[in-house]
Amino acid sequence: MKVLGLIGSPRIKGNTAKLVKEILADASENGAEPVVYNLAKMNLSGCNACSACLKKGTCILEDDMQELYRKIEETDVLVLGSPVYMREISAQAKPFVDRLHPFVHDSSKPLAGKRLVLAYTQGNPNVDTYGKYFEYMEGIFSHVGFDVKCTVAAAGTIGVDDILEQEELLVKAREIGKNL
Repeated sequence: MKVLGLIGSPRIKGNTAKLVKEILADASENGAEPVVYNLAKMNLSGCNACSACLKKGTCILEDDMQELYRKIEETDVLVLGSPVYMREISAQAKPFVDRLHPFVHDSSKPLAGKRLVLAYTQGNPNVDTYGKYFEYMEGIFSHVGFDVKCTVAAAGTIGVDDILEQEELLVKAREIGKNL
């Protein structure tokens, strides 16, 4: 099984990276082949609304998203992690989500059956604060064809290692990885 981990945080070794890697660690122990990218290190342009993907079925922008398209099509499971900034995903994760638009109208449904885990970190200490937003994001990913398996959120993660204090959440992340 191939698993693609995408980390949408500018903190390369921060809480979001730790959460995604925790999920992937137990997936690896069960025979998965994880590949991890940090979106902050990639050249991802925003969608330019040219609608070429509606005509051609592919995005015409030449950047690192072309590599991610290939990886998505090869993978069985995608784990996408992002911190919550200003009540939504990070600026590093947003172009990735917007650039999934070619899959919306693709009659071959290349994402059908591909499982997705959404992993969030947030400074707000109340884990339920962004619940409606997380449901909204699940809807977006379902719309493009993913089989959304679960959403996991780590609250109160302001300091770069705060997630390490949340052993119960880390156990849950490892359990998610085992179940992939």
